Amino acid sequence: MQINVNTDNTINKHQGLDEHVQEVVRSSIGRFGDQVNRVDVHLSNENKEKKADGGNSCMLEARLAGIAPIVIHEHATDLHQAINNAGGKLARALDSAIGRLQDKQRAASITHTEDPTADKHLTDM
Repeated sequence: MQINVNTDNTINKHQGLDEHVQEVVRSSIGRFGDQVNRVDVHLSNENKEKKADGGNSCMLEARLAGIAPIVIHEHATDLHQAINNAGGKLARALDSAIGRLQDKQRAASITHTEDPTADKHLTDM
């Protein structure tokens, strides 16, 4: 799984920040590693000059084969808190999306493997 960390000009990007983001993403969604091709991380501080609460923003965009990208947003007063919370939200979103995809695949395989003459035998009785 490839993890790309992007920041706007309000965030001081450094090696420790990249490592923290990668650690959070891998620990949060590592169990989906074989299904997730790439995660793009976008960090920003929307209220840098205002010092307002909730200005730090973390957006995670997970790319999987066969379905649309899954995108979540998280805002917090602390950038690390926003990153950690976003990791949890992404894990729940992936669990839901992959579960729905697997349910559809199971339903399709059951439909294709059923014997079309089974209903005929029941009606003949």
